[in-house]
Amino acid sequence: MAKNLFQDMVKAKRTQREIPQKEILKKEISRKEIPTYPNVQEFRQQDRKNSHSGLWFIALISIAFFVFALSFFFAKAQVTVNPKIQDFPLNENLSAIKDINPDGLAFDLVIISGDETEQVPAGAEQDVSINAKGSVFIYNTFSSVPQKLSINTKLEGSNGKIYETTASAIVPGVNTDGTPGKVAVDIQGAQAGAEYNSDPIDFKILGFKGTAKYDKFYGRSNGSINGGFKGKSPVISDVDKENAFAQLQTVLQTKLFQKAIDQIPNGFVLFKNAAFLNIDSENVEFAPGGGTLPVTVKGTLYGFLFNEKSLTQKIAKDVISNYDGSEVYIPNIKDLVFSLPAGQTSPVDQGTSFSDIQNINFNLSGSAKIVWKFDDAKFGEDLLGKSKSDFNQILSQYPNVDSAQLVLSPFWIRSLPSKLKDIKVLVNYPK
Repeated sequence: MAKNLFQDMVKAKRTQREIPQKEILKKEISRKEIPTYPNVQEFRQQDRKNSHSGLWFIALISIAFFVFALSFFFAKAQVTVNPKIQDFPLNENLSAIKDINPDGLAFDLVIISGDETEQVPAGAEQDVSINAKGSVFIYNTFSSVPQKLSINTKLEGSNGKIYETTASAIVPGVNTDGTPGKVAVDIQGAQAGAEYNSDPIDFKILGFKGTAKYDKFYGRSNGSINGGFKGKSPVISDVDKENAFAQLQTVLQTKLFQKAIDQIPNGFVLFKNAAFLNIDSENVEFAPGGGTLPVTVKGTLYGFLFNEKSLTQKIAKDVISNYDGSEVYIPNIKDLVFSLPAGQTSPVDQGTSFSDIQNINFNLSGSAKIVWKFDDAKFGEDLLGKSKSDFNQILSQYPNVDSAQLVLSPFWIRSLPSKLKDIKVLVNYPK
């Protein structure tokens, strides 16, 4: 038994010594390479935090760069311009020629006719004598030579009554196609009375009776002949009549002037005092026994019309020293006062008509201001793609500007947009 025990001990020792050195070495190396941490989970969490922070930083930088680059696609510019303005008192004597004047100022003539009626209460009865009135066409079949008829030419009506013309007239000769010459003329009964009132009738010229012209000249009423009266009837007093005429003239002139203003084309100006009312007739339409009588005023308004641009250029040349011909305008030009030379109340002389006027002298006065126009389209093109620092230098090329402000958006951009639609130019023109 002892022998066996000893033998087992010897085998065990041999077994221990026989462990390969390579395995022992591997175990030692493995133990050295395994690091030891107090908390491995904490290390892993910290590593993940550092990785996430780096990614967020890169993302933010990328977004910022993208927004910055994208802002240039949406860049806008707004320029507010204050144009050059000069206030001045005006008291200028001017002259103008009708229709066309290449060397100076021209004028056109606007002509508008109308009438105004008012019912005026009649007063006490008086003896009234009124001639019947009407109009007649007179024809010439005698020859191609015109025939002159003097005022008060006697006409014999087919009703047996004698009438007379209230104005002179010229009856044209027979036309080349054989149609008779024709003229319209006003007539009245040779005497007052209702017996001269008539429906349309035919006429002969009494003075041609017994000559070859008697049958070759004839007349026909242009409507009825009426208004004749002789007897007692309420009438309007002379004072009331004159007051009514004066009031109607004022109303008629105001209405015709407004009508002219509404019709004149853009770019022209009609000054209030450059319009003159010429009274064609003042009439009381008599009605026997009437409590009121219609008072009528008929007239024609003649107005001197000026081209606003030409007139402004003329004023600018006269009042601005060293005027360079720049385009300007006067905002309140219609408020200037038009007046004729001293002592002249009408532009027509006795015996002439408005239609015959070929030139006029006048004065314009009042407080005015001249505003220089600004070429905003060209200015916008000049700014395209330019640096913000070049703005003042570009602005200096426009002497008609008093000041200007530039606003860019986003605020950090330093260049103006390269597209015209992204540049807005606002000009503060006075009203």
